[in-house]
Amino acid sequence: MPTEKLTFAGHAGDQLAARLDLPNGPHLATAIFAHCFTCSKDISAARRIAGRLSSMGIAVLRFDFTGLGHSEGEFENTSFSSNVGDLIAAYNALNARDMPPSLIIGHSLGGAAVLKAAPKMPEIKAVVTIGAPFDPGHVTHNFAQAIPEIVDNGVAEVNLGGRPFRIGKAFVDDVSNAALTGAIAHLDAALLVLHAPRDSTVGVENASNIFLAAKHPKSFVTLDDADHLVSRPSDAEYAADVIAAWSKRYLKLPEPSKAPSAPEGVMRVTEADPNGFLQDVQSGPHHVLADEPAAFGGTNKGLTPYGFVSAGLGACTSMTIRMYARRKGWPLTGVSVDITHAKEHAADAADPGAKVDHFERIIKLTGDLSDDQRERLLEIADKCPVHRTIERSSTVTTTLA
Repeated sequence: MPTEKLTFAGHAGDQLAARLDLPNGPHLATAIFAHCFTCSKDISAARRIAGRLSSMGIAVLRFDFTGLGHSEGEFENTSFSSNVGDLIAAYNALNARDMPPSLIIGHSLGGAAVLKAAPKMPEIKAVVTIGAPFDPGHVTHNFAQAIPEIVDNGVAEVNLGGRPFRIGKAFVDDVSNAALTGAIAHLDAALLVLHAPRDSTVGVENASNIFLAAKHPKSFVTLDDADHLVSRPSDAEYAADVIAAWSKRYLKLPEPSKAPSAPEGVMRVTEADPNGFLQDVQSGPHHVLADEPAAFGGTNKGLTPYGFVSAGLGACTSMTIRMYARRKGWPLTGVSVDITHAKEHAADAADPGAKVDHFERIIKLTGDLSDDQRERLLEIADKCPVHRTIERSSTVTTTLA
């Protein structure tokens, strides 16, 4: 996926560092991703979810809140309200680029912030929270032992996730007084709540409270045994798939324009996991996965490349049979095609080690068909275009983009 680095002015004018993950294919919608407390835009969950969404045509802006990551400003001077202000600044920055966001996603405290900010964003049609607290003040349990010092001195240095942060009294006061009930009740957008029942950082009861406070349309999906940071790649990919499938109903994504030189569309394959073999396969509005079995170093999340070839042969065979029977008016009620693929030794080849691809096709026809009709449909199967393509030699022309 192409990623553009950019900056924009945050709530107090500090330059916030951002990444805009863009689709390889048609741009169908734009989203904002808000990271968790003291995290950054580059946390694993944010990168993976943004990557998966961009592969599906949704551009994603992820940025560092003021004083975090590569953004300017002092973290000790920020608050929950300033996070909300930064989100509104991100929303305005995308609108200025003529990329109005219609989807906003927040992780942990970022989820609480998007619930607060979304009612102030008229273009937002869908809101997603991941492991979000219903009470933003919940975050103070991460540094509860330092609160007396913060109250007495106005600021204290605390260790969070092995890193030092200076947290000011203004942050504690602001987050403790923040209330989400009214904002959730006034959401003029669909809501998806994602939460892991075993989340030990933010209990699942927070998800229940958020869900109950919201009006319809709303949905809740469990993340099973994921941790709070959604650190496992499989959990982040699952969350992204759920978000993409759910949001289509509410974003009213436009049909992508077809490439002028390819009237049937371009089949674009993009690597999804550089450590394995998972691939995103995009053709117009359609998205599927390609992979290899675990035994061959893959994650077995999609069809193998030869699986796609076999699927093409099977689908084309079934369609060709149906088209012929429909034209003849024959009583064909169903078609099923089983395809197996294997490499076999070529008995008549000059090279004794040469192999050829062998596809075995078993066709099942249902309906009150005569023997002659069944025999004719079997002959028609050999006339399917993919069958003919496989049987005759083909050429592949390759260039670098």
